Amino acid sequence: MRCRSGDHRPGHYIFSGATMNGYWASLCGGMLIGLSAAAFLLLDGRIAGISGIVGRLLLGQDRSLNGAFVLGLLLGPVAYLGAFGDWPVVRIAVPLPLVILAGFLVGFGTRMGSGCTSGHGVMGLARLSPRSMAAVATFMATGILTVTLMRIAGL
Repeated sequence: MRCRSGDHRPGHYIFSGATMNGYWASLCGGMLIGLSAAAFLLLDGRIAGISGIVGRLLLGQDRSLNGAFVLGLLLGPVAYLGAFGDWPVVRIAVPLPLVILAGFLVGFGTRMGSGCTSGHGVMGLARLSPRSMAAVATFMATGILTVTLMRIAGL
């Protein structure tokens, strides 16, 4: 998706003279995540928690279903390319060592919290799970604190 000259505001794209607010893409993406998570639960009876699915795949459990799920995640940008004619824009504005450290901390947190944001945030909250409510509150508080500290530190 490319901006026409004259309108380069973040989150706004110009298509044939009409403005598409960046929130529409997020809204549609969120609805697709919810729909796919609900379908996974209804059709297979399992929670669409990414850390659990990847963990089971790495342990060699139910390789076909877990592998297909992970492959679908990896092919998302290719589907985006087919739909919009350009690769999705990804900007990482912090140093690589910080990204690696963050990845390890997220992995540790998903193990410590018995799940990740997709399992707790999408499926757990929808099922009104008290454990998921506590986990999501912890994710949010930690995220807010981390962003605040990084801004104070100038990162």
